[in-house]
Amino acid sequence: MSNVLPQHRFHPRQYDENKFVYPVVSRRSQGVSLGVNLNPDKVCNFDCIYCQVDRRSEAETKFVEMDRLLAELDHMLAFITSGAIWETDRFRDVPEYLRRLNDIAFSGDGEPTTFRNFDDIIEQAAKLKAKFKLAFVKLVLITNASMFHRENVQRGLKKLDENNGEIWAKLDAGTEEYYQQIERTKIPFQRILDNIRDVAIVRPIVIQSLFMQVDGVGPSEQEISAYIQRLNEIVAVGGQIKLVQIYTVARTPAESSVTALPNDAVDQISKQVRQETGLSVSPYFG
Repeated sequence: MSNVLPQHRFHPRQYDENKFVYPVVSRRSQGVSLGVNLNPDKVCNFDCIYCQVDRRSEAETKFVEMDRLLAELDHMLAFITSGAIWETDRFRDVPEYLRRLNDIAFSGDGEPTTFRNFDDIIEQAAKLKAKFKLAFVKLVLITNASMFHRENVQRGLKKLDENNGEIWAKLDAGTEEYYQQIERTKIPFQRILDNIRDVAIVRPIVIQSLFMQVDGVGPSEQEISAYIQRLNEIVAVGGQIKLVQIYTVARTPAESSVTALPNDAVDQISKQVRQETGLSVSPYFG
């Protein structure tokens, strides 16, 4: 059975007059996730074939205006915590069990850790979270793990650790060949694996893995086996993986050749990962 609500398919990067901060009902957060777009220029160091961002259209905003971003975040935190959001047309039909602010998520139209003031924005968001007495609300970094080795990113990750932070690191492949087919990037697969390993040794992380059909064909059995091997290699050297999210396409991707895996295929991959790694796994359907 699909667990996708109409609100799950609505993930705008702009909300009313906002340029940088947007609320979404998130399947994986099981509540409202307040997104922070650190890449309004739509520039990303990956070019994933399943990405829903239309990079053919010109971005309305090229730069992150820090003062405006923080003002929007302040306003949206007040809007949500007051309950006023549930009185709007867009959110009035959200089920009661999802009417909770789960996290402030750094994601958007590109890789958030490429933002050069990444550590500063994490610190400022943590201060706003404290202002509204939201210690229980997570700071979630949704990332392709390509920049973990940079000093400013490491400083930002430390601030996440200090403020109920959580890292969701993308791992969509088990082999270099499939990784390049899906992610289309100049960054070597081994860099991603090394970064995930090094970060997971320091703190528990979530692995987010999207599998799909390309021209009607899903990932091969060999690719899934290689993917599972990569997970086991991370754990074998002391990496801490607290959850693996196995999901598929839920919104219209950039490439028409990409479609969602059937529910039973998502279930099968999830079961195989659980059985062969012993890790906690959560499936999410298309």
